[in-house]
Amino acid sequence: MGFRNHELYIQQNKNLFKGPFLEIGAKDYGSTVNLRSLFPKEAYIGVDMSPGKGVDRVIDFTSPFDQIDTTLGGERFNTIFCLSVLEHCDQPFLMAANITRLLGANGCLYVSVPHAWKFHGYPSDYWRFTPEGVKKLFPDLSFDESVARLTTDVVDDFRMIDEDLARIRLKGSWFRKRGQVLRSLSADLLTLLGYAGLFPWLTQHRYLMPPTTIEMIGYWKRQSLETND
Repeated sequence: MGFRNHELYIQQNKNLFKGPFLEIGAKDYGSTVNLRSLFPKEAYIGVDMSPGKGVDRVIDFTSPFDQIDTTLGGERFNTIFCLSVLEHCDQPFLMAANITRLLGANGCLYVSVPHAWKFHGYPSDYWRFTPEGVKKLFPDLSFDESVARLTTDVVDDFRMIDEDLARIRLKGSWFRKRGQVLRSLSADLLTLLGYAGLFPWLTQHRYLMPPTTIEMIGYWKRQSLETND
């Protein structure tokens, strides 16, 4: 199961996804979106570590690959969704390797991971990620930079990935150099409030980070695919 921005991102890139589908972390916790409903005519398998609504197979993706493969009947998938899951895995490199092996020759992986987010244990919460970190987890995949995005906890707030990674700067001079006058005035106001001793929990910092996730779509690198044939 995903969240509203996952659903919107999938809808924006729907032409890239085709069945059969594998959704990792498919359990419905009551606050999530049913992604399966976006592809009603496609073969779709939802997996999770524990049984529940939306779960077709119970699988631990840090298990030996042969066990995972047997549970899935040897299926390979044209689309794999792994959304807000990897931060909860204590062995993310092993999990990523097992996911990669399930990807069909012409398939794609949509992975969403938190960059800045509150602690949320389901049951545990281990990691935060950068785009380069995602690439390290999936070294056999090439990620399409043209569709890679940052998103925040605000619905439909999608941004291109850059070195700021959605941070909110609190220095007016930074915005003035980029012609963003209104934002520079807001930042200057915060600076003045800081000088006055107001809101120190906010004004003492150089920048803030909103809740931010990274959305990326990857495909087999040709040389990696040939090695795995």
